[in-house]
Amino acid sequence: MRIVPFIASAVVTTGLVWALNKGWGTIPPMGRFLSPQHGFWQNAEAADYDYSADLKFPDLKGKANVYFDERLVPHIFADNDEDLYFLQGYIHAKFRLFQMDLQTKAAEGRASEIAGPKAINYDKEQRRLGMRFAAENALKEIEKDPVSLALFTAYTKGVNAYIHSLKESEEPLEYKLLNFKPEEWSNLRTALLLKMMAKMLSSGTENDLEDTNAKTIFSQQDFNTIYPQVPDSLLPIVPKGTIFDSAGIIPVKPATADSLYFGKEDIVTATEISRPDKNNGSNNWVVAGSKTQSGAPILCNDPHLELSLPSIWFEMQLSTPTSSSYGVSLPGSPFIIIGFNDHIAWGVTNAQRDVKDYFEIKFKDVSKKEYWYNGKWEPVQQTRIEEIKVKGGATVYDTVAYTGFGPVMFDQSFGDSLSNKKSLAIRWTAHEPSNEGITFYKLNRAKNYDEYVDAIKSFDCPGQNFVFASKTGDIALWQQGKFPARWNGQGLYVMPGEDASYNWQGFIPQNENPHAKNPERGFLESANQRPADSAYPYFIPGTYITPRAIAIEHFLSGMTGITPADMMKLQNNYFNTLAEEALPVLLKYVNENELTPEAGRYLEIIKAWNLEADPASKGQTAYQNWWNSLEEAIWKDDMSRTHPASPMPEDQTTAELLIKDTSSLKFADNINTPQVETLSDDITIALNKAAILLAQKEKEGKLEWSKFKNPTIYHLLKDALPAFARKGLNVGGSGTIINAVTHSHGPSWRMIVQLSATTEAYGVYPAGQSGNPGSKYYDNFVDTWVKGEYFKLWMMKASEAADTKVKWTMKFGKG
Repeated sequence: MRIVPFIASAVVTTGLVWALNKGWGTIPPMGRFLSPQHGFWQNAEAADYDYSADLKFPDLKGKANVYFDERLVPHIFADNDEDLYFLQGYIHAKFRLFQMDLQTKAAEGRASEIAGPKAINYDKEQRRLGMRFAAENALKEIEKDPVSLALFTAYTKGVNAYIHSLKESEEPLEYKLLNFKPEEWSNLRTALLLKMMAKMLSSGTENDLEDTNAKTIFSQQDFNTIYPQVPDSLLPIVPKGTIFDSAGIIPVKPATADSLYFGKEDIVTATEISRPDKNNGSNNWVVAGSKTQSGAPILCNDPHLELSLPSIWFEMQLSTPTSSSYGVSLPGSPFIIIGFNDHIAWGVTNAQRDVKDYFEIKFKDVSKKEYWYNGKWEPVQQTRIEEIKVKGGATVYDTVAYTGFGPVMFDQSFGDSLSNKKSLAIRWTAHEPSNEGITFYKLNRAKNYDEYVDAIKSFDCPGQNFVFASKTGDIALWQQGKFPARWNGQGLYVMPGEDASYNWQGFIPQNENPHAKNPERGFLESANQRPADSAYPYFIPGTYITPRAIAIEHFLSGMTGITPADMMKLQNNYFNTLAEEALPVLLKYVNENELTPEAGRYLEIIKAWNLEADPASKGQTAYQNWWNSLEEAIWKDDMSRTHPASPMPEDQTTAELLIKDTSSLKFADNINTPQVETLSDDITIALNKAAILLAQKEKEGKLEWSKFKNPTIYHLLKDALPAFARKGLNVGGSGTIINAVTHSHGPSWRMIVQLSATTEAYGVYPAGQSGNPGSKYYDNFVDTWVKGEYFKLWMMKASEAADTKVKWTMKFGKG
């Protein structure tokens, strides 16, 4: 009878083997995941792990070495450019493979392969936005240039060399958790990554859909007041008083614009699912030697992006016998993006310019094969049948038509569009053929101002403010991108797409982009504000941010004998310049007799506040909640007249209106109540309302600013892996303050470079070099960043291989 228990045991064992090697919903196959030889245990990296290695690859042309310092920063030395970028690709993949894979899959609209059905609409939007189409156009441009093609191909080979050498036990933890495998790299995937950056920094810099709705409820005068093109308090990137040349291209406004465009009152119900964060901005500035203690220029940059573990950036040095550059790179792409070499330093901020427009399209029928254009039915330029593979679900198909403007993003099958069911096509400069990568290749090697200008000319999208300093003493700042030349008002709203008259008529000539060199005042800065005042001869709409620039200019104007330490303090500055402007109005018009006891207590905290948004500040918390409540009181009733709601004005706009129109602010009245509210009423009611939330937070021990906003650096998978996040960081700031830290957004890399005879450079980002949560190098920079401290950046020389700062060496050769 022993056969019966044997059979039973065999059946149970077989069942367990089957069950443990099968994924169940979001649970990975537990057999492999828990395997001591292959599972997650293998991702726990020993504290004394040795990164040294001796490796050979057939694609290398010669010998090369990678020296790692005590912070795991690689200093790559190769005899030629192709080997240099092969090694950069290999190192990126070794430390950031999952990040590279995830971000490019998301860019292409393949998130459903990892996340399942919840990502289907996100993937549809990515494909309808034309992300792969944009990357394909960029790749064609790259392939036209033999140098670019060789460099990108070398990088791709380096990534794949690592992937092909990867053992199952060495696969990043996230692959084991999510139960999928690394995918081979390609030049197209690098192009996709760069287009994802373009989306992050240029796809959200317009409000065409929202403003189309706002136009239906506000007069043109009110619209211009609420959404001004040139704020009263603007301190532009190019100093005021600059004389600009006459426009090289003068676009012609269509004869039908007043009736078919400005006068049209259709409501748009389409909305973007994954609209980029409007706080995707940055600070950069440069001071001339005339204002520094050393007599050498100092350049500073801190790009403000979503903070993540691992970071969007990877710090490294790239060196050949003819060039050396140091700074941060983007895992998934070659070159140093922000940094310095032996001659110059450079940095970037976002231009915030509107480079994406929507056009109403009229299809002949549901087949979407023809659309009405210039008086006849025209065939679409192409139709893409998008196949969206879904983890745990059936494959989804979506048909995307491409017109002469670009892809049709919204139609009856995706995103309830205009009330009359017309479709919306988009034109976006990211779709134009371009090769942004070559800009950074040239910057990495540039020696002077002329070579810097030549390098940035090829950078089209996203528009960026490139700040520059050189050891010859020059300082400069160019706003660079491919910007449509618009007639006044063009692109603020959805435009008619039934003929060519509303299409872009050309681009602003590159040499006419706003720029400045060696100003008399001795400094230049950009902080996402409008680049030029009203004297600039082109219409340049965008989602500009004004307050940080005001603060930076205020501090730089009064500084002399500047040192790198002074610049560190400025990058970490918490002064709330917007509150400095607005608070006197709030204090003047609040009716203290009508405040609740709690509101009165918070008012006293605000009165005693020093206007610093530091981590321990209770005044910043009280003020910010009062301000948020006031904005809602003034604007919510008006903006809610459309569905979806019209966009709120910028904080700076509201502050300016309060300052100059306090006695008769027409928007203070709540149109939904029978009585007529005054600004004093709104200010008083707003503080009483804010006091309720403030009292609740105070009971929770969260009245201090950092505890209230809970600064957090999430893992790339966010809520899916909460244990891999860093929460409750003791930092202050806000999006309109120089140190622009919000809940999960802020300075993603702080860099300061003094261009003295021996370059003196400092930097830090809030993460670590490794993407492995099991490594001590996963988040070891965070505490330094939180404290506002920096690491000294070491531009290693080839002769310093024996320096004690070198902890590990990877040797590469052909074989």
